[in-house]
Amino acid sequence: MANARSGSLATILFLFMSSAALHKVVSQNLVTDNVTVVEGEMAIISCRVKNNDDSVIQLLNPNRQTIYFRDMRPLKDSRFQLVNFSDNELRVSLSNVSLSDEGRYVCQLYTDPPQEAYAEITVLIPPGNPIIEARDEVLSEGNETEMTCTAMSSKPAAIIRWMKGDKELPGKPKVELTYDKMYTVTSRLTFTVNKEDDGVPVICIVDHPAVKDFQAQKYLEVQYKPEVKIVVEFPQGLTREGENLELSCKFRGKPEPQRVNWLKVDDDVPSHAVITGADLYIENLNKSYNGTYRCVASNSIGEAYDDYTLYVYDAPTTTPKSTTATTTTTTIITTTISYPEINQDTAPSTEPAAHDSRAGEGAPRTVDHAVIGGVVAVVVFAMLCLLIVLGRYFARHKGTYFTHEAKGADDAADADTAIINAEGGHTNSDEKKEYYI
Repeated sequence: MANARSGSLATILFLFMSSAALHKVVSQNLVTDNVTVVEGEMAIISCRVKNNDDSVIQLLNPNRQTIYFRDMRPLKDSRFQLVNFSDNELRVSLSNVSLSDEGRYVCQLYTDPPQEAYAEITVLIPPGNPIIEARDEVLSEGNETEMTCTAMSSKPAAIIRWMKGDKELPGKPKVELTYDKMYTVTSRLTFTVNKEDDGVPVICIVDHPAVKDFQAQKYLEVQYKPEVKIVVEFPQGLTREGENLELSCKFRGKPEPQRVNWLKVDDDVPSHAVITGADLYIENLNKSYNGTYRCVASNSIGEAYDDYTLYVYDAPTTTPKSTTATTTTTTIITTTISYPEINQDTAPSTEPAAHDSRAGEGAPRTVDHAVIGGVVAVVVFAMLCLLIVLGRYFARHKGTYFTHEAKGADDAADADTAIINAEGGHTNSDEKKEYYI
């Protein structure tokens, strides 16, 4: 019975001690951090303890070899250096990191049982300079070309992007793992070029955590057929008979066009037209020159042309329109007036208006003729009205008078008898009446 009680007490005591030890380990909180470092740079490994009770901290390499025991370095690798040592931290630096240093490092705390924390060191290896290659050095407009970009010996594998100018293009990547656990990435880009691509850079951009702004570029050289445009140098407005015409043929291409020709569609260029290089000059235009004139430029890629349609208008007339109207009015007035002195003094002269074409002189003379003609018309109209009124007045007061005086004298043989016969008539003078017809 006593042995049974003793065994139970020992068991309880062991469990209590184990629980206390477990509580002690957990409460110390040994922690560390993973480290990512670029090859050739420095890595920092930190082992930290919270609430340490003077337990020993040590650092082990991936092969479980002790690097630092407290503040002592048993490992004979001078690249490891003590940065900080205290009751709560052991901090060690590793310089000139190489790919062989990659692995899991152990922070160990001597407790019962020992506590461990793990720091994973990852070594980044940047790729070599990207290599960009083009299948065609010189391209022709409308053709398809292919370019490749290679990023070699990196860890991890790089990502390649393509840009043409400011536009991103999709490529087709291929990843290869080499014997030394490195990655080589090749991206292939296929696209069609046009003349706007000449001189545009194609950029291969390599994205990798170990490098920034890593890229290579190649400028496109695109050949294209000429672009042609006809420019009218003279005249600036309508083309009229008797004037000159000057056309200039503007062009560009790659390679530069070596041949430039002028021709007239469906006809021959006028015999006296002068062609100097890319310019066409025609003097003294007339309507027989109407038609379509074409400038043709060509290079090794092809040829192109531009057309200009010539239409020759009538020469501008110099006789003012208002002067013609005034002349007509003057003619009417001259025909109507029958008084020589009025026609001689007031009739305007039309001779200067007929031949004077200078700007600024025709308008004032037109105004003078109109005023004079109006005055003459008013005077003539007033005189005609006066003649009509006078005529009607005289017509109303003109007539024949019949009386009863010497009524008996009509039958007398001679003058004396008539006088004698008429005397009796005077007696009735009070009854004499007059009639107006």
